[in-house]
Amino acid sequence: MVIIVTLLAHGCPLQAIVAAFGFDARTVADWWARSGRQGQAVHESLVEQPRDLGQGQADELRVKKQGGIVWMALAMTVKTRLWLGGEVSAQRDLPLSRRLSERVRRCAARRPLFVCTDGVVSYIRAMRETFRAPVHTGQGGRPRLRPWRNVLIAQVVKRYERRRVVETDRRIIDGTPARVETLRRRSQGDGVIKTAYMERLNATFREHLAPLARRCRALARHTLTLHAGMFVAGTV
Repeated sequence: MVIIVTLLAHGCPLQAIVAAFGFDARTVADWWARSGRQGQAVHESLVEQPRDLGQGQADELRVKKQGGIVWMALAMTVKTRLWLGGEVSAQRDLPLSRRLSERVRRCAARRPLFVCTDGVVSYIRAMRETFRAPVHTGQGGRPRLRPWRNVLIAQVVKRYERRRVVETDRRIIDGTPARVETLRRRSQGDGVIKTAYMERLNATFREHLAPLARRCRALARHTLTLHAGMFVAGTV
């Protein structure tokens, strides 16, 4: 079982494991799901603790599965390359951005935070709604929510022509350019505002998860399979 889970976590298709070891495909799929639940439990125990993230980045993967398209949203911190978690959804919408933002919030301490995303507009609203804390005044009713201090947001919007990037627009949504540059240099060093670290992590997930490989026949049937595989590869 350890050997098979190791192969699954390094991009070996389920069909190849069935052919090589002679197990039933349902047995391997069950081990995959169980290891995914264990990986999620390990991740929530070790990673989802308040820490100084510095700069975080978020992006999505467009994944083909049998019968349609799903989106896998991932987040990481730049300075330590720590994977902060991910979410899988059939829609690239605001609820997906909110769930990913909540995962990032559980990993973030109340310290200055610079979040860099791609051009998806829903991230801006999700980050602003998530990074808030209640202000208790001792009066009845729901307490007012106050945004966290020093949460800076930037977007990197790329324009494509014939599948090639021809223009990159770097936008500072929340925060001053001087403050954004200070946090960026502290976690990233020299350079510019970019999502290259997140894109590199996306490529790693495509290498380590067979259904994410481009133009392959190892497509997942269910969204839960991708969710389990994401936590297996992410934990490894």
